[in-house]
Amino acid sequence: MQLPTQKKIEAVEEFRSRVRSHMLAIATQYQGITVEQVTELRRKLREQNIEFKVYKNTLVKCVLDELGLKAADAFISGPTAWAFANDPVAPPKIMKEFAKEVKALVMNGGIFEGRVISKQQVESLASLPPRDVLLAQVAGAVIAPLRNFAGVLNALPRNLVNVLDQIRKQKEEAAAA
Repeated sequence: MQLPTQKKIEAVEEFRSRVRSHMLAIATQYQGITVEQVTELRRKLREQNIEFKVYKNTLVKCVLDELGLKAADAFISGPTAWAFANDPVAPPKIMKEFAKEVKALVMNGGIFEGRVISKQQVESLASLPPRDVLLAQVAGAVIAPLRNFAGVLNALPRNLVNVLDQIRKQKEEAAAA
């Protein structure tokens, strides 16, 4: 029996750590991509704090089995690179845009918050607005009723002043007549 090398042990621990510490991990096939294209993809991903790394498939399968994510084994065939991020929208969006130019890049599926997700689910994440926009939309939805309530509360004194002013005018007209 062959004992694992220190390098393999470190790679297993690194992959395990990244899967556990990141919200999203996407498995991609990159066979047929040039070095320049991979460098460009890595640059785009790095700008958004997304880690992109290749691990030996047999080591990844061991970790996936250990973590109860055996279904993700289906995403591993041939050269597979993994993208890790805490933003669920940016990685699939960047990769989808990149894949329009470089057809060889294929998102196979992923792991989202400890659950295996399909290729279609990863692609649907790419169609969502960015995280900042989603947060702004949620904040807007929460604030809108409060803003309307504040408007109603501001209208009450204004309406009272208008009614009192109309009564004053009527009394002045009645006194003048």
